Amino acid sequence: MPDVTFAMSQACKVLTEVVPGFLVIDKPTGLTSHDCVRRIRQVCKIRRVGHGGTLDPAATGVLPIALGSAARLLRFLPGDKIYKAVIQLGLHTSTNDLHGEILIRQGWSQEYKDTTIMHALAHFQGTIQQRPPQVSAIHIDGERAYKKVRRGEAVNLSPRLVTLHRLTLLEWDPDNGQLQVEIHCSPGTYIRSLARDLGELLGCGACLAGLQRTEAAGFGLAQAIPLPNIDAMPLQPLSILSGLSHMPRLCLQESEQKCWCHGHHLTLQMSRIECPSTSLNETSPNSVVALTEDGRVLGIGLLAPDWVLHPKVVLNATD
Repeated sequence: MPDVTFAMSQACKVLTEVVPGFLVIDKPTGLTSHDCVRRIRQVCKIRRVGHGGTLDPAATGVLPIALGSAARLLRFLPGDKIYKAVIQLGLHTSTNDLHGEILIRQGWSQEYKDTTIMHALAHFQGTIQQRPPQVSAIHIDGERAYKKVRRGEAVNLSPRLVTLHRLTLLEWDPDNGQLQVEIHCSPGTYIRSLARDLGELLGCGACLAGLQRTEAAGFGLAQAIPLPNIDAMPLQPLSILSGLSHMPRLCLQESEQKCWCHGHHLTLQMSRIECPSTSLNETSPNSVVALTEDGRVLGIGLLAPDWVLHPKVVLNATD
C-alpha cells in the first residue's frame, strides 16, 4: 500500500515550488513596497524576494517583484519609470504631498491656461538638479532622512542630478487648481519634489495629490496583477528573460556552458551576439545575457571590446 503521507508531502512540495522569475504587482495604496515583498514571501513560500523600485505607501501602480535567483538581476533591468501624477496647487506641506502638515495655503491665478502650465512644466524637462523631499528614505549618517525629520531634526539634502525625459500635461482644472501630468523620468526622481518645485515656480505652492506608476523596470500596468491575499496559491511568474529583453544575448554551446558555470571567460565572434533592441558599444564593455539553447538564462556577462565575455552573474540550475 503506498505511503499516503509521503505522497501528500510531495504534492505540497510541487505546489509550493516557485520558478525564478518576475511578478508585476499593481501595488495598492496604504502599503509600503516592503509590505508587498513580505506578502509575496508568504504566498510563494520563498525567502529570496526583491523589488524593482520603491513606491511611497500612498502611491499605486507597477511594482516589479523578483523571485529566487531573478533577484540577483534586478540591477540589470531598465531604470527609467513612467508615472501619472495629480498635483494640487495652492498648498505647501511638510511632506510635499497631501499626507503632511499644511504649512502654507495660497490661492492660484484663475487666469492660468493650459499653455501656462505647459510652459512651467517645460522648465523641468531634461537633466536638472532636484532637491529630494526631507521626508525621504535617503540615508544621512547611516539613518533614513524621514526618521530624523520625525524626531524634529533638521536635515539638509543636497540636490541630485535627475532626468525628466518627458512631461505631458493630461488635464488642467483651473477651478480646483489641479493638474494631471504624465512623467517619464530617470531613477532617483522624486515626483513630490517636482510638485513642490512647480508650485514655487508658479508662486502659489503645490504638493502631490495622487501618484500611479505605470511603468518600471521595463514592465507595465498591462502585465500587473493585484497583490494576492496571504492564503492565495503560489503565483506563476514571468520568465527571467522577460525582464532582460532589452539586453544583447548569447546562446552558449554545451562546452561553453561548463566553462561559464565555473566562472571562466569565453572568446567570441561578434556575429554570435543578438541585439534585440540595443546596439553594442564597441569601445566599452557591454552587459550580455548568456542563455542555453532552450532559452534558460545562465547569467550576465561583461563583453569586453576584444570580444571576450567575462561572467558577471552566474546562475546555476539550482538557483
